[in-house]
Amino acid sequence: MQREVEEKSRYAVVAAVQLPSVSDNEFEASLTELRELAKTLGYEVVRTFVQKRSGFDTTAYLGAGKRREIRSFVNNEPAEFEGIVANADSRDIDTILVDHEISPSQARNLEKEVGCEVMDRTMVILEIFHRNARSRAARAQVEIARLGYMAPRLREAAKLAGPQGRQRSGVGGRGGGESHTELDRRKIRDRIAELQQEIAAMDVERKTQRARRQQRQGLASVALVGYTNAGKSTLMRALTGSEVLVANKLFATLDTTVRALHPESMPRVLVSDTVGFIKNLPHGLVASFKSTLEEALDASLLLHVIDASDPGFERQLEVTDGVLEEIGANVVPRIRVFNKIDHVGDATAQAEREAALQIQYPDCVVMSARRPDDVAKLHQAIVAFFQQNLVEAELFLPWSAQQLRGGIYASCQVLEEHSDSEGAFFRVRGEPHAVENLREQFSQVR
Repeated sequence: MQREVEEKSRYAVVAAVQLPSVSDNEFEASLTELRELAKTLGYEVVRTFVQKRSGFDTTAYLGAGKRREIRSFVNNEPAEFEGIVANADSRDIDTILVDHEISPSQARNLEKEVGCEVMDRTMVILEIFHRNARSRAARAQVEIARLGYMAPRLREAAKLAGPQGRQRSGVGGRGGGESHTELDRRKIRDRIAELQQEIAAMDVERKTQRARRQQRQGLASVALVGYTNAGKSTLMRALTGSEVLVANKLFATLDTTVRALHPESMPRVLVSDTVGFIKNLPHGLVASFKSTLEEALDASLLLHVIDASDPGFERQLEVTDGVLEEIGANVVPRIRVFNKIDHVGDATAQAEREAALQIQYPDCVVMSARRPDDVAKLHQAIVAFFQQNLVEAELFLPWSAQQLRGGIYASCQVLEEHSDSEGAFFRVRGEPHAVENLREQFSQVR
């Protein structure tokens, strides 16, 4: 009998401090993003608490009054201050989600005072990555980032443990004992070193496979990059005809997926989907996911996918540009693709938005990945990019070596073929190195 397990709903509140340097629009966009991250984790956010301050409270991030307000709401206590809204539905609040990375002591103090778990923005992102990583490489990279995040928090836990955390050795308990925390930290360092060695070995293997594949087939490569949930996976499926995961969630894609452009072109083009970028992505994750983003580094062309329907797309565009620069991919040629134009109001609103984008970004492509005609135009733009450096040449293949003709059709576009008594002549168009490789190969045939 199949058992159905009903998962209990989890409720959370969001808390954030707005600093003077942060505009209202930027602050609200960040809060909206955190609420979407919470949704990806399975939380329902029931309330958002905000506070304007000149700086974060060094003790517990939020000011004392705001902490009391949150505690009253979380614990469904009678309102002590005017303006405090009670938790009318009496829903059990599991977690407070903080829209910044806070110190271990701030998190511990806030948790003690309010009475429920605290997760800062970095921890939320790490947890999403941990749950969604599928490949061995992605899981290893996430574990490194999580261990790096945990290490300083062990020191904070040691303060709570006090002298009980010390292992005693020697006469009368005195000697070179090693604390539990020190042991744990050493285990973390050793585990990180072990994982880094595994990733390095996987990187070498992946680069070797990629080099062999490109050398064998003469493939061009395109990498889809952009902000998380910009529609990259939907566009990937439209361009390649593949069944890749498409979900209206942040970070639905963590592992790089590679498929061939469809319909196939000459040269044959591989398209790869990459992990989405996000504001304030923890530096540990940027570093650990470099191998995942290496598809962007190794690509001949980047498709920078942007959500045209998002009012804050310019901020997202800046974030993506910043991450690409951080990993050294800012020098790779790119096409800006403003996706989801069909989400921008009616036909008139869509036309106005498209015209404005074309003026601001003259070489961009404005489209919807759900419109076949739009996908076809982007397909043509990709093929045109890779065909701009193709050369035409004539190749001769004697009758004694006709078994090699398959290589011609595999690596070049055959424009014309004719023959005489000695063999066949092919007029081809292809990449210079592919044509030269065929010439050298045929020159050795007698």
